[in-house]
Amino acid sequence: MPNAPPILFRWADIELDKVTEMVSRKEIQCDGESLVQTYLKKGALVPTHTHGGHQWVYVLQGTLRVMSGGEAVIANEGDVVRIAAGADHQAEALEDTFLMTVTGDDR
Repeated sequence: MPNAPPILFRWADIELDKVTEMVSRKEIQCDGESLVQTYLKKGALVPTHTHGGHQWVYVLQGTLRVMSGGEAVIANEGDVVRIAAGADHQAEALEDTFLMTVTGDDR
């Protein structure tokens, strides 16, 4: 849609979803893509899962261990991790952590 107008979203207007006692998030979904703010308390474990599209994980605060494909990386504040479409992955907060993730549908 080359002539489509911009769409404005306000994080303040999006309800916080308390997934568990350790994980909370806010999500924007549009046209097969998602942008998510996630708050993880130290020790929170996001279980192994996959996405149909690629995923970018931007660590805004804290430290996150991301495991995928038999490898682990430690991402600190300011680091970005890219996870391939369809790859099994999990994450663990090594301290209180605030993330922004972008997941696309690989069209």
